[in-house]
Amino acid sequence: MKNDNVKFKTEFKTRIYNFVLRLIKFIDKLPKDTISSVISQQLIRSGTSILANYVEANSASSRKDFTNFFTHSLKSANESKVWLTLLRDTNKGNKDEIEWLLKELTEIANILATSILTLKGKK
Repeated sequence: MKNDNVKFKTEFKTRIYNFVLRLIKFIDKLPKDTISSVISQQLIRSGTSILANYVEANSASSRKDFTNFFTHSLKSANESKVWLTLLRDTNKGNKDEIEWLLKELTEIANILATSILTLKGKK
């Protein structure tokens, strides 16, 4: 069981890392207009924060600290969904790529949310 947990953590971290890489490449290809630039700056902060907080959680000093980092990661994922949705709805960026990013982000957020509920003993 413990090996499955370690395997899951490693695979999930890799999944988030690959999402962030793809997000960075997507952002780099956005138009260089004012709207895209402002949203891009917000999206790069929130998108990379998902990974940073997940990695930080794995070095947490307590269960409460661990849960807080997961919560910050989830909040960043939710914020990133807002920015991606705004880009989609203002016709900025590749629609297919935005849809893939939103789908992957939703799955990552669902895993984080389930983990938080488990950590808090609510599931």
